[in-house]
Amino acid sequence: MMRVFVYEHLSGADAADADAELLAAGVAMRDAVVDDLLRAGDCAVSVATGPQRPAPGAAVRALHRPQGQPAIDFVAAQARLHDRTWVIAPETGGVLAQLQRAVGAPRWLGCDAGAIALASSKRATIARAAAHGLMTPLAFAGSPTTRRWIVKPDDGAGATDTRVHNTLAAARDDLRARQASGAIATLEAWVVGEPLSLSLLCAAGRAELLSVNRQRLVVDAFGVLSFSEVQIDALPRDDARAGTLRAWAQALADAIPGLGGYVGVDLVWHAQRGPVLIEVNPRVTMSYVGLSAALGRNLAADVLATHLMEACDVAA
Repeated sequence: MMRVFVYEHLSGADAADADAELLAAGVAMRDAVVDDLLRAGDCAVSVATGPQRPAPGAAVRALHRPQGQPAIDFVAAQARLHDRTWVIAPETGGVLAQLQRAVGAPRWLGCDAGAIALASSKRATIARAAAHGLMTPLAFAGSPTTRRWIVKPDDGAGATDTRVHNTLAAARDDLRARQASGAIATLEAWVVGEPLSLSLLCAAGRAELLSVNRQRLVVDAFGVLSFSEVQIDALPRDDARAGTLRAWAQALADAIPGLGGYVGVDLVWHAQRGPVLIEVNPRVTMSYVGLSAALGRNLAADVLATHLMEACDVAA
């Protein structure tokens, strides 16, 4: 029986200052992964949970981090006691990259170190994609049709600290203020179109498009951007854009070697230019929640199977 350790960064600790909305999202993603692993069969699942955090059920072993032990040390120790480790954590501050190094490639279910490092920088990601011929906000920077600009953390998760400006001057002022405070931020042209995300299953340089999801974004009176909802598997299979997005997803995987397991991609579908890459999330996103049921397949079992197949190929 395979022993799988699942670590979600917020629910795996008991930080009193954890954002309630982010914590709820983390628990939802964790539980979706755990439920799939349990249904996969032949898996003994252990889950990190803070003393005051809910465990996902009696079928799993709850593991509590000893008081005062750094998260990196805790995850590294547990990884050594399990066959595989599945981490759900943000790229912010290098958290996901640090955890990947702590676990080590043989036990890690997900993207490799190089892909995580690249995807942890929004600027580096779109620069790489543009260099491989993919459309990105860089193509809109000097366009006279661009009317708004966006400033956000270069390594941020979701819409945290993201603001939309109606003038380039205001966006530049925002960027300079953030940089003066020591923050690493990026300024991009706001791309007009339909906000979408892709759920991908990646392995050995291949990207399978699992679903196209529709994102609902809200910009308030002060320009603050937030995600209000994601509609999973929103694009019918016979939609004319589906074939384009399948080929585009593979081109993205060609541009970013090392994508592995479940990967989320944010994009905007532009009326004239088609898919425009916004960012790559080298980990489980909220679009994972409910997706196995929607597709009629067990995505965690698929992730395990592709990982084991890659391991056998390397061994051979």
